[in-house]
Amino acid sequence: MPVTGVMPNHLIAKELLSPSLDDVIAVHSMHERKQEMADRADAFLALPGGSGTFEEILEQWTWSQLGVHRKPCGFLNVAGYFDPFLKMCETMTQEGFLKPAYLEMLVVSADPEDIIHRFQNYQAPSNKWT
Repeated sequence: MPVTGVMPNHLIAKELLSPSLDDVIAVHSMHERKQEMADRADAFLALPGGSGTFEEILEQWTWSQLGVHRKPCGFLNVAGYFDPFLKMCETMTQEGFLKPAYLEMLVVSADPEDIIHRFQNYQAPSNKWT
């Protein structure tokens, strides 16, 4: 399967490209990078990572809640890495800041095959304002 990288010019200039990429799309900013990736993606999956990982998956989850797209968002929960985040999401739901349907829309598993299967059968919740 071909792998395409989407990188801002300022990161390309620092030679942060992986040599295993089949193609590279150069963009001007991180905002353009995220939009390009969102346009190309069928789904969004976060693997354990840092603040950038959280920022990107949370934006896609928010966009899905707002009806910007109807693509699944998921977390590969290796060794319970995302458990504290998921607990926080449960608290947001209990406190009335997050509708249960938007918590339930997240695909979470430690098994990549389970995530792929659930992505293939994903049904987005109804639009937030209908």
